[in-house]
Amino acid sequence: MRSEWLAILLAVPLWAQTPVKTGLKLADFHAHDPCILADRENRTYYLYTAAPPAVIGQNRSGVVAYKSKDLDSWEGPHVVFTVPDGLWANPTHGVWAPEVHLYRGKYYLFATLLNNDTVIEKPPESWRTVTRRGTQTFVADSPDGPFKPFGNKPIAPEDFSTLDGTLYVEGDIPYMVYAHEWVQLIDGRMEAIRLKTDLSEAAGEPFYLFKASDAPWLKDQFMVSKRPRKYVTDGPFLYRTSTGKLLMIWSSWKDEVYTETLAYSLSGKLEGPWRQSAPLLTDDSGHGMIFTSFDGHLMLVAHHPTMSPLSRAKLWELEDTGDTIRIKRER
Repeated sequence: MRSEWLAILLAVPLWAQTPVKTGLKLADFHAHDPCILADRENRTYYLYTAAPPAVIGQNRSGVVAYKSKDLDSWEGPHVVFTVPDGLWANPTHGVWAPEVHLYRGKYYLFATLLNNDTVIEKPPESWRTVTRRGTQTFVADSPDGPFKPFGNKPIAPEDFSTLDGTLYVEGDIPYMVYAHEWVQLIDGRMEAIRLKTDLSEAAGEPFYLFKASDAPWLKDQFMVSKRPRKYVTDGPFLYRTSTGKLLMIWSSWKDEVYTETLAYSLSGKLEGPWRQSAPLLTDDSGHGMIFTSFDGHLMLVAHHPTMSPLSRAKLWELEDTGDTIRIKRER
């Protein structure tokens, strides 16, 4: 699905960078796998999303930011990252699922990059040909970028097809939680890996959290349909409730519709074991993340609809019940 929207946008002539516009509503601009950073230093919201060469204005993909003071009126796009030459990834093959986190005084971009020319697994060892895909970290002194790479490899092992890496810190130890792709495993998994203190690379081995078919509502569908594209794990993001319960929102497909769902850790720790709850959103919305607004509201941002280039960022206010979270209202 992501390749489809990228092909559409790549058909646009490569002019200069898309001009910055003001007074935009969320419905006015494309956003897929959106991330909102509420930067308290300058009281500005940054909405990050991937952008193809036609938007960046160069023959390379990247990440853009839209800015707002009130979550209502936005201005952008501002280019904050472009895939540089010399990386393991192909600059023209796209960027997926950018997230920006403030950690120990610096801003870190987690971005999934691709190299569709490099095969990491093929039949008969795997059920289909798998190309290189993984999340790499980049750093900047400002939420405006420019974000620069530490090295030249993804965080997870290079023979894993992974995406959607997110930062989670437990007991002052940073981890990246990510989706190990269904395109390699058929039944996609959520996994985690410890990071070095500067978030530059892995500091341990990957460990398993759960698989897509653990969701009871997802498993039921496989009694009727065994099509492997349905065992999808996408967009993990972790949140600890007011009573200390550890939750993870993540996305998959339910009855042919993209769905935002919820899992929780029985131990209250990242290692789990993890159990699945009922979905939060079943209206073709997903790949969400949670942030707190400057006026204290707990917010969810996700894209809707799922199929690009129609995807737009949407906002929902959440309620933290202590035991879980629930949708309070659409903003």
